[in-house]
Amino acid sequence: MNSNNIIKFSIFIVFLGLLTALYYRRVDHIYRTSAALLGLSLPLWVPKVYNPSEGIVRKVLSPIYDDRVMIVFSIFIAVHVSLVNVPFTTVDLFHKEWRDADVISHFLGGMTIWMIIASVLREFKLNWRKLIFYSILLFYTLAIGWEILEKLSESQISFIAETLQNKIRDVISDSLGMLLGIIIEKERITSYQQS
Repeated sequence: MNSNNIIKFSIFIVFLGLLTALYYRRVDHIYRTSAALLGLSLPLWVPKVYNPSEGIVRKVLSPIYDDRVMIVFSIFIAVHVSLVNVPFTTVDLFHKEWRDADVISHFLGGMTIWMIIASVLREFKLNWRKLIFYSILLFYTLAIGWEILEKLSESQISFIAETLQNKIRDVISDSLGMLLGIIIEKERITSYQQS
């Protein structure tokens, strides 16, 4: 199965979530699924209309042109959106019925974010040690920054009240996803320097 088919299948899953949100009139989920559909459509059309051969824009957009990264990204988005609202139900595993479901999203999200960062850094032709160091540094900046922003937003969103233990668990889940990403990408991180 090629990356476009996996992305299209993820779009289908998210579209089912949008239909569910429309049926149950869940405005938050309508926004969430609409944003997810837009994000998932980017790797399908951006490479067809814009494909710079070099420069900083190419480096920053490199994850969109990387099939492996886009497969992981599309799976993450489909799973995350489905956890927040299981299609054809009113079940919200992420925030209400099974509060530990965010472990799945953090794991897949950690892998996705690290792979995106590594894809961009690989374009700068860093040696593998620097690539690993900077990717981990950027990863934890984003992961911990996200948890801080989430904590600051708790007063605005009543059902997102998380303990310090939950925040630590989220970062650990992110880290495990990152480690799997490093294992998956290990060969690609070192191989471009040997050629």
